[in-house]
Amino acid sequence: MKPLVSILIPAYNAEKWIAETLQSAAAQTWERKEIIVVDDGSRDQTLAVARQFAGKSIQVVRQENQGAAAARNKALSLSQGDYIQWLDADDLLAPDKIMRQMEALGSEPNPRTLLSSSWGFFMYRPYRAQFIPNALWCDLTPAEFLRRKLEQRIFMQTAVWLVSRELTDAAGPWDINMISDDDGEYFCRVLRATQSVRFVGEAKVYYREVQGARLSHVGRSDRKLEGLWHSMQLHMGYLRSLEDTAQTRAACVQYLQNYLITFYPLRLDIVEQMHRHARDLGGHLEPPRLPWKYRWIKDLAGWDLAKRAQLFLPQIKWAFLFFWDNALFRIEKRRFADGLGI
Repeated sequence: MKPLVSILIPAYNAEKWIAETLQSAAAQTWERKEIIVVDDGSRDQTLAVARQFAGKSIQVVRQENQGAAAARNKALSLSQGDYIQWLDADDLLAPDKIMRQMEALGSEPNPRTLLSSSWGFFMYRPYRAQFIPNALWCDLTPAEFLRRKLEQRIFMQTAVWLVSRELTDAAGPWDINMISDDDGEYFCRVLRATQSVRFVGEAKVYYREVQGARLSHVGRSDRKLEGLWHSMQLHMGYLRSLEDTAQTRAACVQYLQNYLITFYPLRLDIVEQMHRHARDLGGHLEPPRLPWKYRWIKDLAGWDLAKRAQLFLPQIKWAFLFFWDNALFRIEKRRFADGLGI
């Protein structure tokens, strides 16, 4: 009998997206699947929309609002699958995503092999998704994966992974106390238990850009900045637990350098900790530098205003692009309907 795959979806105030996400999950060509949605105390119609899909292979449950990690843990506790597919409530899977990854395992799968896939950004139109490869889009050892991730400030989106039950059990539950980068920290623990990472480029994930709605958005929040620093320390510890060499220590120093600007000058206490950490690793950090387009603001008005501009101006640009993509989506949808005579 083929393995059962559990598609686990935490949902919070996702009424605009959850139907598309569930449709993409239900459309998976891998037949042995179960889909579990945990509504995390949504204040909109997410639960009502999700319940329209409830049936033999789709289970929808509700819990009081406890956060995404708690919702994922609840979904996992209800699952029976031999493999776990995590899926956020606004993202999409290509119909053959799971099938292609399962086929890549062969007839005698190693449960310590972690499967990844390609992924692309989109807003309203998944058929316009941009698939931009990075240095993680290949077969890698766990240590090399983490070294590249830290050194180059790149990542893999949550839904790319297909994780065996054995690896899932070895990683342990999602940390409900993580307030920044909870998925990054979780998959570091998965990687620590992994023997190899198998990249399946033909499998595809569509990652919807919803600015500011994810834990990865830190902004100027003290709590989120502290949470990010905590996650960064865990990342470096996980990498060094796999391989503690001059190369991995140098990667950790570069990781600190990459993120130094995030904390400066808002949290000089964390900045000092980062400098000490770099020295302990045998390196040092250069003074943080703003991108050229914000340096003139710093020179005229100081760091604080320049950092505000760095956070605020991209959000304005994103809001315009989001509005424009929505408008084009509606136009294209109407043209398609007109072509069918609807």
